[in-house]
Amino acid sequence: MSTSKLMKWITGVMEAILGIPFLGGLIVISLSWVPLIIMLVLHIVTLVISVNEKSGKTGSIVGIITSCIAWIPFVGMIMHLISALLLLIDAAKKETYGRTY
Repeated sequence: MSTSKLMKWITGVMEAILGIPFLGGLIVISLSWVPLIIMLVLHIVTLVISVNEKSGKTGSIVGIITSCIAWIPFVGMIMHLISALLLLIDAAKKETYGRTY
């Protein structure tokens, strides 16, 4: 498994947890919005790794946007779920190992 795929699984699951109604909000608010900063850093790292490995970047870019606007109550929940979906779909894609079709 490539590093970018592993990071997408990790960030996708974390985004899904933050997207759970009430639980995600409770986590973010009780930790003074620090999880949003941590997720921002993780999405940037995942994006850099994905660019280096020539892998999909959409989930990480949406994740970065999500981390910046997720402090808005219901918008944040929806964005976390969208980010999680995009990251997990991209992580589940089969690797081609340099072959082009």
